[in-house]
Amino acid sequence: MAWDEWEQLKASAAGNGPTQMQLNGIPDEDKPNAGGPAGDLTVRQQDLAKIGDHAFTLYNRLWKEARVTSTDGAGSDLAGQGFALGGALQHVSTRWDKQLGSVMDACALISNHMDFTKNAHAGDEVFIQRHVSSIHTLDAGFDENWAKPGQANGIYGTKDKKDED
Repeated sequence: MAWDEWEQLKASAAGNGPTQMQLNGIPDEDKPNAGGPAGDLTVRQQDLAKIGDHAFTLYNRLWKEARVTSTDGAGSDLAGQGFALGGALQHVSTRWDKQLGSVMDACALISNHMDFTKNAHAGDEVFIQRHVSSIHTLDAGFDENWAKPGQANGIYGTKDKKDED
């Protein structure tokens, strides 16, 4: 875009009344998360637990309901009798087992990751609470309104008798 063209666009936008040209952003109503906090990702423990539970439930259902062990026996029996269908059935069974294993591995990974994430976030939460709490205590120690001049600030507690000796 040439400089002259840019100047023409700016003048055109300025002449359109209250509507102004907006650079480096989009209106709030056009943002993806317009209903909630703009662009913030919120994760709740209940959400993580629900995802992990669903993945674990799916894993268990796949283990119980999706494994087909009779197909291998049927394929071997048919192949032994000279039917070409026996080899094809064995091939399909092998492919099914591989794909089923991949889906079950993904479910286990999701379930385990959600448990790990839940525990990691809980540890982060404790760390943040301790950190903020210590800042509040330190800040209160510098607040001149807590104790009159010459008196001990009660925020630090009372002295032990052994400290006075």
